[in-house]
Amino acid sequence: MGDSDSDEELKRAIALSLRDQGFPSPVPVREGNIPSGCEIIDLDSEDEAQNQRSRPSATMQTTTATPLTAACSFLGLNRKAMEEERLARKRRSSISPPPMRKTIKRSSPLPPNVITPATDAILKPNQQMSTPKPGESKVRIDGAKSTDLNTTAIGPSYLDGVVKKTWAFGHDRGEDIRIEEVLQSTALKLAVLSSFQWDVEWLLGKLERSTRLILVMEAKEDSIKRQYERETSTMTNLRLCFPPMDGQVNYMHSKLMLLSHSSYLRIVVPTANLVPYDWGETGVMENMVFLIDLPRLTEDQDSGRKNMTFFGQDLVYFLEAMGLDQNVIESVYKFDFSRTVNLAFVHNIGGVHFGKQEPWRRTGYCGLGRAVEQLGLKTSEALSIDYVTSSVGALNIGFLSALYLAAQGDDGLTEYQWRGSSNEVKKALNVQAIKEETQIHVNESFRIYFPTRDTVASSTGGTSSGGTIWFQSKWYKSLTFPSSLLRDCRSRRQGLLMHNK
Repeated sequence: MGDSDSDEELKRAIALSLRDQGFPSPVPVREGNIPSGCEIIDLDSEDEAQNQRSRPSATMQTTTATPLTAACSFLGLNRKAMEEERLARKRRSSISPPPMRKTIKRSSPLPPNVITPATDAILKPNQQMSTPKPGESKVRIDGAKSTDLNTTAIGPSYLDGVVKKTWAFGHDRGEDIRIEEVLQSTALKLAVLSSFQWDVEWLLGKLERSTRLILVMEAKEDSIKRQYERETSTMTNLRLCFPPMDGQVNYMHSKLMLLSHSSYLRIVVPTANLVPYDWGETGVMENMVFLIDLPRLTEDQDSGRKNMTFFGQDLVYFLEAMGLDQNVIESVYKFDFSRTVNLAFVHNIGGVHFGKQEPWRRTGYCGLGRAVEQLGLKTSEALSIDYVTSSVGALNIGFLSALYLAAQGDDGLTEYQWRGSSNEVKKALNVQAIKEETQIHVNESFRIYFPTRDTVASSTGGTSSGGTIWFQSKWYKSLTFPSSLLRDCRSRRQGLLMHNK
């Protein structure tokens, strides 16, 4: 979507906006082959002894993780050496955050996924933000424990699934949730975390040192993958996963959490990246979170592929495409998916999809249409669609028509016939009439919610907080852009921008 230079423009815009705020900018950090000497881990592992039994013979020296210090990156690198290496790589991004400081002067824009924390903008572990004084523009931090953090709800709480808003500093609590309440870190055994943007130092501060981690990160080039692997080689409780990014796939934007506890698995699909401002800690941004808790089955039970629900089947399909270790994927079957029977897991896997198994039906808007049909919601009736988004590309009626048909339960073939059929086939199937009718419905009842410039300017963080709310005027001014479908998007919590989808 958009012109060929849009990727780089997006990177620069996000980096500049987040740098101007004085708090984090964005790191894509992905699991391929597990290095020799590393233990095999899965969602079903109960204790360290079990992991020791399954560990292959070591060929790599292991080192106990050491405390974080300001002088080193979270990966234990000397900051001076890392800076020299970074410059030698032509300022290519690193997953190692720079030391905490109030002002950071740079001669060029930051890579969009590199976090550069400012001392007065990051919430440290066991600290909370205090309410700013009138006219005070920066967030102050004190060491008191949070009084509104729900620390009692440790255990499966969302057996039927729930959608919540992320907590936001400075706003009353309601149907929201904090990242600490999502993670339930005191009882968390293993976390598989996928994100586009990362503040790893902040994230590690939310977790216990005993928690094993698999971070699913973006890295298109092998040199970047090897760099990340070198930087994490001494972190014995952490693995990296790098989903395939072949061909024209340039982003890995998926956000997913698999949080394994002794008695249940929590599956989380957030719109938030793993950065503090997306989780409300700077009081400028709102996101959404879907959560569902799946009880652990007894030892003699196993969901199995044949008995897995539609939701579970597509979750496993996505994890396999992501490149997670097979042990982790197989351990998913140790949990009870029965209460996901009325749900669907809709995903988008980058790349070209073809073959006898028709993988194109399982992802993207084709997968959305398949999910609608599977859930018994397919219809030929006209729909009214409200679409909330934080990023808008070079839209046109053709693309919106494909989404509209998918919402009706179409698997993508109808739209494909519009483009790929011969004139004879189009005439026989009355394709033109169907296309025109669909486009009329789109123009009449498809609404796209995205904030106006005035809404961004009047938000708590102002225009400098809108770097991840993405749109370009050249797309809006295009003759094919459906500008009449846009509506202003405002949070019910005054002053927040919405990163929701």
